[in-house]
Amino acid sequence: MRLSEFELEVMQLFWSQPRLSAPEAHAQLGEDKGVTYSTIKTIIDRLEKKGALQRQAKQGRTIYYQANIQPQAIQKPMLRSFIEKVFGGKRDSLLVHLMEDEPLNADDIAYLEQILEKKKKQLSDTSHSKSASKVKGVSKEKSRLKPKES
Repeated sequence: MRLSEFELEVMQLFWSQPRLSAPEAHAQLGEDKGVTYSTIKTIIDRLEKKGALQRQAKQGRTIYYQANIQPQAIQKPMLRSFIEKVFGGKRDSLLVHLMEDEPLNADDIAYLEQILEKKKKQLSDTSHSKSASKVKGVSKEKSRLKPKES
């Protein structure tokens, strides 16, 4: 699902609160951005059509909406697209930028070290299981080539 920057801002609002009406969303976001109520309502209608929002309740003429997707459903494809467009598809360029150009405190570094250790373990486990399956495949192949003893 592709979202414009403004649609993403509206979704952030809905992810932070269990339900909102269009007038409430306009009061919280539209006035800060200098956009009219009809613009906010159009964005909400568009997000509902895309399946990102759903109607949750109706009180009188007021319709309340809630997020129908989790932030992760948007973050992963948007991050992939961002890496492709901004860093030419090179994840390492993004990582270098984050490490060198963004301020990191001790907690950030400790968290990154935990993630790296987890990834190393996953890679190690994956390479061991692939090696084992290759060995099994080779031994099966060798047994087929080996002449039977009588």
